[in-house]
Amino acid sequence: MFTFTPKEDKFYIFFTQTADIAYRASKLLWNFMHDLKNSDENLRKIKEAEHEGDKKQHEILEQLNKTFITPFDREDIYIIAKDMDDIVDLIESTASRFVMLNVNKCTEEAFQLADMIVESCKQIIVLMEELKNMKTSKKLPRIIIDVNRIEEQGDVLSRKAIGDIFRSNMKVIDVIKWREIYQYLEDTLDACEDLANVVEGVVMKNA
Repeated sequence: MFTFTPKEDKFYIFFTQTADIAYRASKLLWNFMHDLKNSDENLRKIKEAEHEGDKKQHEILEQLNKTFITPFDREDIYIIAKDMDDIVDLIESTASRFVMLNVNKCTEEAFQLADMIVESCKQIIVLMEELKNMKTSKKLPRIIIDVNRIEEQGDVLSRKAIGDIFRSNMKVIDVIKWREIYQYLEDTLDACEDLANVVEGVVMKNA
């Protein structure tokens, strides 16, 4: 049964809660990469956050299905929910690659990419908090630019890191492992940028 809800409704609360899960997952990934000797236990914590994110996405979609009036376009609500879920999924997939590929030591470039993921997810919390004020917010454009800037920096760093390992004396099997890990770290930053770009589109359509 459809319900009529005001524009200041549950979706904004759901978005902020999901962003908080993503930020928490990013910090768990950072801890995971700095404590690979306890990778199994640390991966379990990330998987718990990933399951929590999945549950929150289902709540958003359930609310979307039973709400007649939404604060903005239904498709955009769906995409925002999906993009935030993708961020958490990619964080979990990144950590899983370390365990699956038996990588026990991290590179400096990987640490830097993890720092960028944490910073980007921190910005996404503010992005979601400000979304309900999209018509008047002065912060939204700056945050969108910041998330895009972080992704660009991550892209440059990841490409350099991959180039460096191919030019190094690293064993071929380790080169393959690290190329995959770098790709997942970069994909996570890409997912953050995708979300910021969707929000930018929502702001433009509702200006």
